Amino acid sequence: MAARRKVGNLLGLAVLAYLSRAPMHPYELSRTLRDHGDDRSIKFNHGSLYMVVQQLAKAGFITELATTREGQRPERTVYAITPAGRDELHDWLRELVARPEHEYPSFVSALSLVGALHPDDVVEQLRARLTGLAAGRAEVQKMIDDSLAEGVPELFLIEEEFRVAQLDTEAAFVERLITRITDPDVGWGPAWAAFHAALAAETPAQPNA
Repeated sequence: MAARRKVGNLLGLAVLAYLSRAPMHPYELSRTLRDHGDDRSIKFNHGSLYMVVQQLAKAGFITELATTREGQRPERTVYAITPAGRDELHDWLRELVARPEHEYPSFVSALSLVGALHPDDVVEQLRARLTGLAAGRAEVQKMIDDSLAEGVPELFLIEEEFRVAQLDTEAAFVERLITRITDPDVGWGPAWAAFHAALAAETPAQPNA
C-alpha cells in the first residue's frame, strides 16, 4: 500500500518537477505549466497553485530563495526545491509510473448504472459519444503532429500519445458495446427493452398536479 504523502495533490508533483529545473515564483510556475500544456493533465488555477506551493514549503520540499519586485507589481517570492523535495519528486514519480491505481472515471460510473435507460436511448448516446471521441482524437493527433513539426521531442508528447491510445481503446469498446446491444441474433436489446416495459407497467401513474 502506498504511503500517505505530505502533499498528495498532483499539482504539487508538477511544481516539484519544474522547480527541479530552476527556481521560480508562483506566477512563473503558472505560466510555465500553461505554456507546456500541463493544464490538460493537471487541474489548477491561481488559488490552488499558491495553496500547493505553501503546502510544499510547509512540508520542507521547497524553500524561499528570494523576494523580487518589478515596478509597481506586488512582491514575488522565488522558491527552490530542497534535497528532500527532489527525493519526494523521484519517489512519487516512480510510484505513479509503476503502480496501477483504481480510478473513478465518470463514464465507468455511468456504465455501472446504464440499465436505468432504455437500450434504444443508450445506443443513441453511445453513437454520440463515438462522434465526440473521434473529434477528440483528431484534436490530440493534430497537436502531436504540429508539435513534432515544430521540433518538440517525442519524449515531451508521451502523455498526448497515451491520450490517443485511450481514445482508440474507448472507441473500440463503445463500438463493441453497441453491437452487443443491437445484434439481431444475440443482442441484449430485446430483453433489456422488455425489462423497461415491465417496469413501466408496474409503476403506478402519478396523480395530476
